[in-house]
Amino acid sequence: MNIGEAAKASGVSAKMIRYYESIRLIPTAGRTGSGYRVYSPTEVQMLRFIRRSRDLGFSVEKIEELLALWRDRTRQSADVKRLATDQIDGLERKVREMQAMIDTLRHLADACCGDHRPDGPILADLGHGVEHGSDCTTQQSGKAVPVQHFHSR
Repeated sequence: MNIGEAAKASGVSAKMIRYYESIRLIPTAGRTGSGYRVYSPTEVQMLRFIRRSRDLGFSVEKIEELLALWRDRTRQSADVKRLATDQIDGLERKVREMQAMIDTLRHLADACCGDHRPDGPILADLGHGVEHGSDCTTQQSGKAVPVQHFHSR
């Protein structure tokens, strides 16, 4: 099949197929007499493997390791499991980092008056990364309380 058909069958764009070929993640495609790339069902299966691995967040370097293990019928499942658990650890770390970003932004947005004044904690935090005060107030327990703005990490 040609590159367009391989792209459609694998879910990997033609541009990415050419890229994977250029970095030798997949073997160089065979060519027709007129120079068009030709892909076998095995190569399309490999592209699906790469697509699924990318969908799970694996880097190109880790996909190279996974492909090598996939091809190696003498592999140990412990090697594959190690790559998967390392990926899980990395994804969980990213989730924690993203949750910290959400918490910081939520705090800053909650502390912002959102009125006609130009000053507020969001831009102050982004611009300075240090503590800033404001004359904005928030309601806690029914009374106005000054809000302290800070940069959290």
